[in-house]
Amino acid sequence: MFKRLLLTGTAALFLIGAAPITQQGGATQASPQEVLDAAPASAWMTVSPDDLVVMTLADGHQVTYQLAPDFAPVHVANIRQLVRSGYFDGASILRVQDAYVVQWGRPDEDKTEAKGINPTPPAEYEFALPSGFKALPYRDAYAEQAGHVKSWPVASDGHTAWLIHCYGMIGVARDVAPDTGSGTQLYTAIGHAPRHLDRNLAVVGRVINGMEFLTDRPRGTEELGFYKDDSQRIKIVSAKMAADLPPAERPSFQVMDSDSPAFAAWIKARANRSGAFFVRPAGAVDICNAQAPVRTAQ
Repeated sequence: MFKRLLLTGTAALFLIGAAPITQQGGATQASPQEVLDAAPASAWMTVSPDDLVVMTLADGHQVTYQLAPDFAPVHVANIRQLVRSGYFDGASILRVQDAYVVQWGRPDEDKTEAKGINPTPPAEYEFALPSGFKALPYRDAYAEQAGHVKSWPVASDGHTAWLIHCYGMIGVARDVAPDTGSGTQLYTAIGHAPRHLDRNLAVVGRVINGMEFLTDRPRGTEELGFYKDDSQRIKIVSAKMAADLPPAERPSFQVMDSDSPAFAAWIKARANRSGAFFVRPAGAVDICNAQAPVRTAQ
């Protein structure tokens, strides 16, 4: 995702709540929702407030996103610094390209200094394959394998691995190489997973709440969905690290642990939908339709 010279072209983690369907041919089979409902407390991990950013928009809506320091530590350190220095306070949603991305930050003509960051991070587009990688037992169109590491969607060629551009995943906008982006402009995928972007930009997090307040925006009228000028942009009132908020204002979320038996059962249920509606189960699931569920902390 370039700042301007962009390539043309899910799920954000969904809070659970869909009604289950369980009957098929008289036999009862657990639905994905039923698996979630039955999952023990041990199957859920609380997201650290040090990794949560709460972004408040001018219309009063809030978007909360989780950072991924294990996979892009330099870019994430930059984003934390930018948030804590107030860089995003008064920034804007810059671009909404239909079925592709929403992008935010300060426009190119805004010369506000980004203080205390590494202006030239390394290309954190891929990393050594972690020992904890749990591959899905289904083929992937873009990689040898796709699966999860600590509940993040990850693809691999057997040697290296990378975070995947699923709906709701967040990346760092950049210019043409060798620029890697500093974190001053970010984007999230809002359409069919743009997997062609994998390993071409730094993926640094995911939206876990309020995705609808990014997708439900007028599409930009300029090339690549950019807004023409400030009159079309919606302002970001503030961006705060959850850890810096008073306890009473601090959001708390849990993500399903991809190493838990409950998660394995949920994946199986997602791949083999049952119930009166489904005539034929797929027997497979795409990684971007198997993003770890999120719930508010219990």
